[in-house]
Amino acid sequence: MIIEWWILIVAYTLATSVLFLIPKGKYRLAIVAFLFNQAITFLVGLLVVDLGMIEYPVRLFDSINRTSFTFEYFIFPIICAAFNVWYPNGSNRFIQLGYYVSYCSFMTIIEGLLERNTELIKYTHWEWYYTWITLFLSFFFVRIICVWYFSEKKLTS
Repeated sequence: MIIEWWILIVAYTLATSVLFLIPKGKYRLAIVAFLFNQAITFLVGLLVVDLGMIEYPVRLFDSINRTSFTFEYFIFPIICAAFNVWYPNGSNRFIQLGYYVSYCSFMTIIEGLLERNTELIKYTHWEWYYTWITLFLSFFFVRIICVWYFSEKKLTS
């Protein structure tokens, strides 16, 4: 079980280092993406765990919450912030779709490896493609919110 705690420490270190790479002019975008992603993953994460689809045997704050604080509230929101900060706005739709696919695929592969080799996550009634789909939808909805939030033509009252 000690390896799981080392993985958590490395994950926190890597995710925190990503924050230092965000350009100064994109801090607001990163914060909005981070917070909206936290809101989404909070609700979906609780639902998935309460339905018994995923278990997190080794986790922080295990007496408070059965979800993975590390992934739901820190790692994934930071990755989502990075996704939005470096999103290829000027590129064609094929490049943008590839951007979504690469982020979702990379994260799904990492989760699959963790599920297979550690006690950080256990699928009970869950499949890898559920992860991929929920990641894609989360990125998509947060991207829509960020584009709307930072658009120039918002309605004012």
